[in-house]
Amino acid sequence: MQQPPAPNIHLVQTPDYRENYANSVQIRVSLWDFVLMFGRIDQTAPDHVTIQNFQGVYLSPQQAKALLNVLTQNVTQYESAFGEIRLEPQAANSSVQ
Repeated sequence: MQQPPAPNIHLVQTPDYRENYANSVQIRVSLWDFVLMFGRIDQTAPDHVTIQNFQGVYLSPQQAKALLNVLTQNVTQYESAFGEIRLEPQAANSSVQ
């Protein structure tokens, strides 16, 4: 049995397309969807953190799992090229070892 030919995919950006930087992602889950809320963290004092959410994206469970797979592949490739991504915070004045 032959596989059908791959579709010719065209990526088009809508007039309201925007790119932004997020250093915070919160996730809400329901039976029907996953909601990714993207924002920026602003810490003005050790005991005061503000997260300004600017975009919420709804994904079906199937699309969320596809995103997980693609992120896993890309993080693995990134770490192969550039080294392990560490999650623990680094002090601003610490030296790299």
